[in-house]
Amino acid sequence: MAEPENSTSAGRVAFQYPSFVLFQTARFCIVLATEMQSVAVGWQVYEITKRPLDLGLVGLAQFLPGILLFLISGHVADRYDRRRLIVICYVGFAVCCALLLFTSVRNVRSVYYIFAVLVLLGIVRSFTGPVSRALLPQLIPEEHFPSAVAWASTIFQGAAILGPALGGLVYAFFRGPSAVYVLAVMMAIAAVICTLQLKTQAKPRPREPINLETVSAGLRYIWREKVVLGSISLDLFAVFLGGAVALLPVYAREILLTGPWGLGLLRAAPGVGAAAMALFLAHRPMRRKVGLIMLCCVAGFGLFNILFGISHSLVLSLIALFLVGATDMVSVIVRAVLIQVATPDEMRGRVNAVDMIFIGASNEFGEFESGLTAQWFGTVPAVVIGGIGTLVVTAIWAWRFPELRKVEQIHSLPNRSA
Repeated sequence: MAEPENSTSAGRVAFQYPSFVLFQTARFCIVLATEMQSVAVGWQVYEITKRPLDLGLVGLAQFLPGILLFLISGHVADRYDRRRLIVICYVGFAVCCALLLFTSVRNVRSVYYIFAVLVLLGIVRSFTGPVSRALLPQLIPEEHFPSAVAWASTIFQGAAILGPALGGLVYAFFRGPSAVYVLAVMMAIAAVICTLQLKTQAKPRPREPINLETVSAGLRYIWREKVVLGSISLDLFAVFLGGAVALLPVYAREILLTGPWGLGLLRAAPGVGAAAMALFLAHRPMRRKVGLIMLCCVAGFGLFNILFGISHSLVLSLIALFLVGATDMVSVIVRAVLIQVATPDEMRGRVNAVDMIFIGASNEFGEFESGLTAQWFGTVPAVVIGGIGTLVVTAIWAWRFPELRKVEQIHSLPNRSA
């Protein structure tokens, strides 16, 4: 693994490691593929059924496999070679994209076939998350984690910005999802090629037996570390209640009166805000009152969701979603660095698997919650109620987890033993 030159700016030191660059290139491609695909799937499903509830089921179909498999996927990430595992996962993404292409080419009009593919995609994602995040410390020294995580978040959000916009434009130009799925397959194949070239520096890890005690070690660790528990559970409930992404097709089509191109812009707006914040934090990391800043940003996340919910202007909606993404990114980076720095390498897969379930619950299951409440109360009330719920959760967590509120710095946390 190449050593960075002394003259390199501290903010860009992560890019002096070739394997980090290859890994982030592969990750960019796979996120680009999944984001393009998500726009196509959402529009395709809504055109078939015209029911907001089915948009929620799109998220639920991808989330449930993670709930069932997270203990196994975390243990697998700690037991086997992570580079080989991530290659297998990216091949799985390519297969899922190809299956979605098949449903489009054959003009499948039943959403059940699409949901079946999304369940398979959820299985692949349940392994990809913990493996991918546990692999990062094998590509770059620990002292560069804060910078690496911030840049990784920037790259992720860059793909999240480009993917929905590109997916929406391609869908509109070719009048259907087939071209989107073809591009997604190509991106997934590119990710596999990049990942095959990775060189890792892995310390020997004990091959623990597969039993209840070993697979649940991540849960026990998070329960002991109250700062970690507070940060990831705050994100779980705040985003679960405040997420409005699943309802964007409804806003684009019926409230803002735009088409697939407008949906692409709406999907990209939170990513633009998140990328801007991640880029800022890569160069200007938080040095003091990290916990308090994170709590304030989560509260801001709820407020800007409310603003989006009541907006009938495309411009105002894009601004609100930009700020939603920017405030959410603060919590994302704090949590990611905290877990990477404080968790022993032999447990990172299991701890990250638990964290991915929290993320999945807040995102995919949150999409189901949004679809369900929109079906009951209407689209705008559902988003506004969710934003108010985020504010309430933030206040409760600030009181219930004083350790989180008092966190000053995250990069100096000690690496705990299992």
